Amino acid sequence: MKNQYFGDRNDYRKYGLLRALAEASRLRLGVCWIMTADDGSTDGKFREYLAQPSKWRACDAPLYDGLLEIAGVRSVEAIETSSLLGDARFVTTIVPDHAAQRREWFASASATLAECPLIFFDPDNGIEVRSCPPGRRNSSKYVAWHELEEAFRRGHSLVIYQHFPRRERRAFIAEVTESLTSRTGATVSAYATPSVVFFIAAQPAHASALASAAPLIRARWPHAQLRSA
Repeated sequence: MKNQYFGDRNDYRKYGLLRALAEASRLRLGVCWIMTADDGSTDGKFREYLAQPSKWRACDAPLYDGLLEIAGVRSVEAIETSSLLGDARFVTTIVPDHAAQRREWFASASATLAECPLIFFDPDNGIEVRSCPPGRRNSSKYVAWHELEEAFRRGHSLVIYQHFPRRERRAFIAEVTESLTSRTGATVSAYATPSVVFFIAAQPAHASALASAAPLIRARWPHAQLRSA
């Protein structure tokens, strides 16, 4: 996650999904941004939805109005200090590439989010890939597999941001779903948008509660391209 992304289309869908999951499940949300420094690119510029209320506002009117009010602030601090994600807790520190420093960062993040049954991991790109394992340059753009596994072992259910790679999407979703299931034993589901997919890895004790969000998500987002995958 970069501050420059704050308030774009993906953010609206992302926060809408998290709000529905937390509301339906009644699980306290923890947000682990996997924060990296802004890079000066134009990524995060897609904010035209804020000028199209007739198309977008009905999906989640309180969220839309809240983002419209704070979207001028290009910082995740704006959502953290709002009430839009309820009583969520946040980890905002920049993620290092260096392996030992990364372990220290994750230990601190885990302590901060220990009381949050539902944790959202928000990396720039998604889950660790073979070409960029932990410790390598730019590995901070990914959430590591061992971090997801450890968080799940500690009793958390997980929501994971994943940018689509350049490959067939249904096969990719199936592959990641299988990997998450085999590595954690979780009940895994996914919600896709035109450019990203969100994976939900539910603890057995949370699976029914998180699944109960599906009708709410379908009702709120029928035309906004946030769909069960």
